[in-house]
Amino acid sequence: MTRLPLQFLPAFRAAAELQNLRAAATLMNVTPSAISQQIGTLEQQLGFALFERQGRRVLQNAAGKILLRSVQTALAELDAGVKAAQTGDDADADTVLRITVVPAFAQRWLLPRIGRWRERHPDIRLDIDATPQNRDLLSQGVNVGVRFGGGQWAGLEAESLSDVDLPLILVGSQNVARRLAGCSPEEIVCEPLLGNPIVWQRWLNAAGLSTKVTPVATFADSGLMLQAAEYGFGLALARGLFAVDALRDGTLVQISNLVVRHDATQRYFLVYPPSLRRWKPLLKLREWLVEEMEESREALRSLGIAVQ
Repeated sequence: MTRLPLQFLPAFRAAAELQNLRAAATLMNVTPSAISQQIGTLEQQLGFALFERQGRRVLQNAAGKILLRSVQTALAELDAGVKAAQTGDDADADTVLRITVVPAFAQRWLLPRIGRWRERHPDIRLDIDATPQNRDLLSQGVNVGVRFGGGQWAGLEAESLSDVDLPLILVGSQNVARRLAGCSPEEIVCEPLLGNPIVWQRWLNAAGLSTKVTPVATFADSGLMLQAAEYGFGLALARGLFAVDALRDGTLVQISNLVVRHDATQRYFLVYPPSLRRWKPLLKLREWLVEEMEESREALRSLGIAVQ
């Protein structure tokens, strides 16, 4: 079995990701010839080529692409392990925990609760990366993520943050709610509708209607959709988690008692590299998130919204 020469892997990763020896050399603070020599030595010891040279560019061949995925994972886990060791009980500096979430989760649920996090853990600062994309935690230096799905993400451990099914709730502004008080589903769907037509069709099916609707606006971010509903632009089907605070303070009002539910396999998960499994900041974050999720569930119940 070929022994992998670990000392050459950073140079390989840099050249593979940047596809340019000079750029890789600048990143590694060495000369281009040193990068070229390290890659050549790596290929010689492995017994096969990793790149195809095209002028100044170096492009991975099939073997290089396969090796890069493993190298990115391994080096990222080593980096994460060093960070975890540095932020142990004896660490002098405050811990920074970098978390990635979708913008709607950050805006509508996480940020309103940050004060409670700071009260409990003033020594752990959250660096929140709000993006609609699933960040590659291992290669982009992110510690943890909150994702909605089935719980299977390659190379990551996933723990459910809630064992309950939070429903989709029909909501609108106070003015719209007053105007629609006592209206039937047939009358409701004549209003301006916001959001995904497929989701609306699920609500219509649950109401026993065969009507086809075309929302007046769709949104890439459900946080923006809820803002539009708060401004009175139309009705929205909102995830209970994102609407709970607005329902409590009256910014949004539940328009109908009819709710629809997600696929039972789809939940919110905390995801992280296996190397951080016992990292104390992550354990504290998980505990706090689970408690806050439970509080949101109880708040929805107190508002008369059925939560399974």
